[in-house]
Amino acid sequence: MKVFLVVAVVALVHGSYATLLIKGPTEPVLEGEELTLECTYTDSELNISQVRFEIFSKYMDGWRPVWERSWCFYSMQITRTAESLVLTIPRAGRYYEGPYRCVSAAENATESDMSSPVLAIKVQYMGQLLLSREGFTSYLGVPEELKVRAGEDVVLTCSASSSEQPNYSWNKKGNDWILPSSRLTLRKVSAMDEGQYTCMAEHPSVESLSKTRTISITVLPEDAPWYESTNGRLTLMTVAAAVSLLVFILSVTVFLCRRAKQIKTSKGPIDDRSQKKPIYKTSVESLPSTCGDKQPLV
Repeated sequence: MKVFLVVAVVALVHGSYATLLIKGPTEPVLEGEELTLECTYTDSELNISQVRFEIFSKYMDGWRPVWERSWCFYSMQITRTAESLVLTIPRAGRYYEGPYRCVSAAENATESDMSSPVLAIKVQYMGQLLLSREGFTSYLGVPEELKVRAGEDVVLTCSASSSEQPNYSWNKKGNDWILPSSRLTLRKVSAMDEGQYTCMAEHPSVESLSKTRTISITVLPEDAPWYESTNGRLTLMTVAAAVSLLVFILSVTVFLCRRAKQIKTSKGPIDDRSQKKPIYKTSVESLPSTCGDKQPLV
């Protein structure tokens, strides 16, 4: 971060004298909107053909060229005219954030012609809202309907990746209470705790960037079979997966052992040269010949 600030300050100091300029949005861009950057010279006689876009990579801790891409979430088009170089991003996303600049590779370029001021692009975004349950791995996720036995504790946490820390809140359908927190805690649940709970995440700067996630909680009687609860089903799935994996490993092991035993006990082709005897002209195995050769044929 300190390196970027130093680079930005130096670029801004020299920016008032620069002839190579970069144009683009000075306000944060909303995710999904089109983003356009342009490199131009204040002097139209200078050659724009050797100018390129660069972005500062915090992972590489340095500037790297921006190339035209069009796959997955990357989608960039670079258009070059006689007077400008234009970078177009049809749908802005978090991957396009960062400081941009224009750089000339011309050998006769002066210091002011070589690099433009730095333009920082910020994208406002919010990802999908995720739910996790305390005591369980986040990779399994939380089902839309959560079945728990009476007396259990339920602790749910919602989270979302965002350009700014979202404001979280929980509410229950049919109730007027609102819990301003990302965590919902229900201790020793009873039938009164049944219902639909909704978590909402709101972006602090962009009102339109908000996500919701609803989960239904069903409370089973204390004497309900353990496998009817969500925890019980998860245990059954885990045990079944472990047994399947064990059976597969044992099957492969038995197959390899039998295969190795068959190879060891099987006889290969006989290729003992000592068992071969020469075939003479007068022998039964000989073929008719007009030659008087007394040497063995083999």
